[in-house]
Amino acid sequence: MVSGFGDMSSLLKQAQDMQRRMAETQRSLGERILEGSSGGGAVKAYVNGNQELQAVKIQKAAVDPDDVDGLEDLVTTAVRQAMAAAKDLRDREMNKITGGMNLPGMGF
Repeated sequence: MVSGFGDMSSLLKQAQDMQRRMAETQRSLGERILEGSSGGGAVKAYVNGNQELQAVKIQKAAVDPDDVDGLEDLVTTAVRQAMAAAKDLRDREMNKITGGMNLPGMGF
């Protein structure tokens, strides 16, 4: 039975190490900025690796008071593109830690 406790101790240590690495990765992702753009770069959205919108930049040429709907579409497209890039980055980084295992309750 003693060897069973040794295995459990090893498993616990591995889980704690994985949790530490995940926290470090999440911190690191928060510092990485990804860009999405639309309208040939007229609208750009910046999202960090934790999928938090950081900024939206709009060139004056993209602002047409008679076409607000068009500008809204450009902003939406740029934000979606940046969010997709951030999700992809986050998934790749977390898969490095988990080896592709789906771990429920781990926040990704």
